[in-house]
Amino acid sequence: MMAVIRCLLALLALWVVPAHAQVAPPTHIAPELAVEQAAVPGAEVTLALAFRPEAGWHGYWSNPGDAGYGMRLDWTLPDGWSVGDPLYPVPQRLLIGGLMNHVYEGPYAVLLPLRVPAGASGIVPIQVQAEWLACTDQICVPESATLTLRLAVTGSGLPLPVRDTRFDQWRAALPPLIDQPARFELTEEALRIAIPLPASAPLGAPHLFLQTEQVVDYGGEQRFFRAGDLLVAELPRASLRTQPQTIAGVLTTGEGMQGLRFAGIPGPVPSGGDPVGDAAAPNAPFWALIGGALLGGLILNLMPCVFPILSLKALTLARAGESAGGARREALAYSAGVLLACLALGGLLLALRAGGSQIGWAFQLQQPAVVVALLVLSLAITANLAGLYELPALSFTRAGGRSSAFATGLLAAFVATPCTGPFMAAAMGAALLLPWWQGLVLFAILGLGLALPFLALGFVPALRRMLPRPGAWMQRLQRVLAVPMGLTALGLLWLAWRLGGTGFALLALALAVLVVGLLVLWRRSEWAKLAGAAALCVAVAAVLPFAHAEPAASDDAGLLAPEPFSEAALAQARASGKPVFVWFTADWCLTCKVNEGAAIEREATRAAFEQAGAVALRGDWTRSDPAITRFLTAHGAAGVPLYLWYAPGAEAQVLPQVLSPGILPELARRR
Repeated sequence: MMAVIRCLLALLALWVVPAHAQVAPPTHIAPELAVEQAAVPGAEVTLALAFRPEAGWHGYWSNPGDAGYGMRLDWTLPDGWSVGDPLYPVPQRLLIGGLMNHVYEGPYAVLLPLRVPAGASGIVPIQVQAEWLACTDQICVPESATLTLRLAVTGSGLPLPVRDTRFDQWRAALPPLIDQPARFELTEEALRIAIPLPASAPLGAPHLFLQTEQVVDYGGEQRFFRAGDLLVAELPRASLRTQPQTIAGVLTTGEGMQGLRFAGIPGPVPSGGDPVGDAAAPNAPFWALIGGALLGGLILNLMPCVFPILSLKALTLARAGESAGGARREALAYSAGVLLACLALGGLLLALRAGGSQIGWAFQLQQPAVVVALLVLSLAITANLAGLYELPALSFTRAGGRSSAFATGLLAAFVATPCTGPFMAAAMGAALLLPWWQGLVLFAILGLGLALPFLALGFVPALRRMLPRPGAWMQRLQRVLAVPMGLTALGLLWLAWRLGGTGFALLALALAVLVVGLLVLWRRSEWAKLAGAAALCVAVAAVLPFAHAEPAASDDAGLLAPEPFSEAALAQARASGKPVFVWFTADWCLTCKVNEGAAIEREATRAAFEQAGAVALRGDWTRSDPAITRFLTAHGAAGVPLYLWYAPGAEAQVLPQVLSPGILPELARRR
């Protein structure tokens, strides 16, 4: 009789608490401890901690992000029993006050493997003391509960509970583990991770949740690149800059797509690749980008960075009135030179980027050798305009013709495109992200816009009739225009000094002077002296690379006293809750220098920034800087200038490329 009573009591216990705990006392996030099915001795059974937040409340992932804390568990288990690491579903992003949180805003469940010893039997009590944080957008409340369940073990002769089918849904929400290890590199600026992902796998707008804490800036901008069967992610570093030996995290591949869990070890991460995600998808349709490239090239004729070649254009415009046929031929030759130079520069840029180089538009002016070549060329043209000699290819008198127009077009495009102007920025930024043939189309359209005024003069007689008639005044104008061309040579000499130091600049000047001397001697047919000067030119050119030295940083901080740009510095500045102004400039960008004088380096701007507590960061792109290039590309910019304003807790506002004097003080006062 007693045996029957004990059996009935055991059945009653299983019926009351078959495999899960009673719900804990009222909380903003209600917890429950559940088990999938009966335990098998010597195997594993899956537990679940299921949470149901109230409306407007959220819980946290294992790595909560910039705020909050993850769940803490304290188990009470019989001897020989153990619980493995929790398995979390894919979290959500929640940005509050500039802080990135990794949260769950709806019901979710964390699964845990429970290891059952081989000698287990009967009904086993399982207990956990759980602590978690429940938050809204305004407040946070620490919560806790003691959860218990009585787990039946098979082979005990007792009735077993029915399997809990909720585990099918909970398990489907877990990101599967990629079966190959990721590789990662840590730099001063970023964490770079190469995650195995087939090139055929669909990608929308990926995001990476890093489970390893205190490594990256969670709210920083993430960039992704396809490199074959690898997805390369670049995440800005956090201020604490820990140096983990392994990393783990979850990659989401887009809205509504499955997340993937990965584990990473140190190893090489490839450079370059095709951008994916938001940066890889220009917002404007292709026809609008074509229009932007055409307008950008046209406006480039009026931009300050085109001033060094205005002398070449003025004389070509004057000669367009000589004859209808000659004007058309020279307009076509000039346009061919412009288009060829734009296509060559654009094609080289796309090829180098495809090979892994981090470069952008006007990359040629970051190379000391190119600057020296331009210095030599500009000084030679200055001497030509001053009347020291006259070369057919650089002639702007009757001896010029189509070869002269073609050479002028080549030089115009090469020198006139360091800076991006209105309409041009979006088109050139998109050209670096679109398929290569579309990128080349945009570069060609840019050249067409730059050449359009000359085409119009060549094929519209009414426009040519508005120009002064050719005459002796052209010779006088040629001498006058030697002055701006000489100033261009001085500007290039200064740039050579900024790129390579004093010794490098002096040798570059010596080479340019020697080349001018060679041309003078050649026109005078003084062959003996010509041979000696040529040998001296070769000697100086051979020594020039060895004179290059990285110049010291300038002590002139400017009125705003900006800090050097880095993604870590930007993240730290944004986390301070202050407004942040970031600008990217280069010594060879005349538009940048005009903006700095007219709108940035002003007392009114400094006073407004001091009153608002605004932080200023400056990115100097005079010399090639892969970190700056990646940042520019991520913001759809092919080159400088780029101006960004971060209001507290807000994303970047892209400012116009031509700044008005009052724009920055006005933004600072809006705080």
